[in-house]
Amino acid sequence: MSQPSPSKDHREVPYYAQDIDFDDLANRDPDWAAITKTGKETKWIDFQNPQILLQLTKSLLKRDFHLALLELPDDRLCPPVPIRWNYVRWIQDLLDTTSDSYSDRYEPERDVLGLDIGVGASAIYPLLATSTRPRWRMAGTDTDQHSLDYARKNVHANELSKRVKLALSTADAPIIPIDKLGVDELDFVMTNPPFYSSKADMQASYGAKTQPPSAICTGSENEMICPGGDVGFVSRIIDESLKLRERVQWFTAMLGLLSSLQQIIAKLKEHNVTNFAVTALQAGHKTKRWAVGWSFQDLRPRNDVTRHGELVHAVLPPPTAQTIDVPLMSKEWAGEKVDQILKDLDMRWQWRPAMSTGVMEARENMWSRAARRKKKFSGSKLGSKQMTMADGGDDESEEEEPVALAVKIVCAKEVVELRWLRGTDYVLFTSFCGMLKTGLASSGDRA
Repeated sequence: MSQPSPSKDHREVPYYAQDIDFDDLANRDPDWAAITKTGKETKWIDFQNPQILLQLTKSLLKRDFHLALLELPDDRLCPPVPIRWNYVRWIQDLLDTTSDSYSDRYEPERDVLGLDIGVGASAIYPLLATSTRPRWRMAGTDTDQHSLDYARKNVHANELSKRVKLALSTADAPIIPIDKLGVDELDFVMTNPPFYSSKADMQASYGAKTQPPSAICTGSENEMICPGGDVGFVSRIIDESLKLRERVQWFTAMLGLLSSLQQIIAKLKEHNVTNFAVTALQAGHKTKRWAVGWSFQDLRPRNDVTRHGELVHAVLPPPTAQTIDVPLMSKEWAGEKVDQILKDLDMRWQWRPAMSTGVMEARENMWSRAARRKKKFSGSKLGSKQMTMADGGDDESEEEEPVALAVKIVCAKEVVELRWLRGTDYVLFTSFCGMLKTGLASSGDRA
């Protein structure tokens, strides 16, 4: 699907994947048609004209998200919609695939609270987030009162004032003012920080381009420049995240250059942050941006979310999925064999034959030879325990044990898919995958 399609509840708006079809937009939106069409011929679109840029943003927000027209000052950024929506959409995927239910899908009943750092005059991120998810709420901060005044107008115009709260911040205040917000936890933090560290840095960046920018930039200095640029700003967020840790499920940031992404990931690794995700936010063939998210919690995003888009190997986080190929293996045989192997281990395990799907939780490595030997000589009997799942289970009275590893296993013809759900130790995940692969490979006849 090339562009988002409007829907009544906006719950499944897809990523922008291709360039905007301006003729189609003109056919759907009279305001856009009025400035781009003469009769049946589409005129050349002058993206150096700020009014055309503003109308494009307004028309996309109206068509794809049913959002009211924006009011923006002439001296502040007019936000292009596609990449910004892709950033919000990726955060939705991050949260949808890291819930305690292990559902890997959007849960309409889940309440979510996010923070946009540097909300800008448009309040584009809170508007997109809350208009597409009815149970989501947003807080937003900015150090510029002029921008906040317009942001409040845009929130009010879209009747979202009860779900979007904006506040003025200062340069020396915490970037993530969680205590000032009066909350104990946030589900996510997002930011689209200034990319440049100085005017000279910004001019050098423009000078290095082989072609002039396709669209005029109307941003003010405080929107374009900050000490250290995007790397400096996000590094400050990393420092604050090391103190807040699990009070925020996902810290995220957009970055302007691949080199910036590489530097931020290097900093995360320096602090032993192993649960992180990356995405390329390109929408079509022009501007490309990147985003990174990191968490101190142990829920792992789905593999297509944790490594989203076209990315170089150097920035990739550990994969959260493995595939075991066993030629000639039927789905039924695979399910029976997997169930048999895991029932013999001391872990929480629930298997659903009708879905050929199971979820295991283990407090430690219970499949190694040493673990089996220890159980044997201790006189304890090996065996799995029933597990409470999102849609019901048998063992609600049992005391919860710490979970070192959780894995979803899905069996299909000639393949077994393993999805890392929870845990901080990638080696433990790969060890479990290796054990299961060996067990399946050493089996007898395959149906």
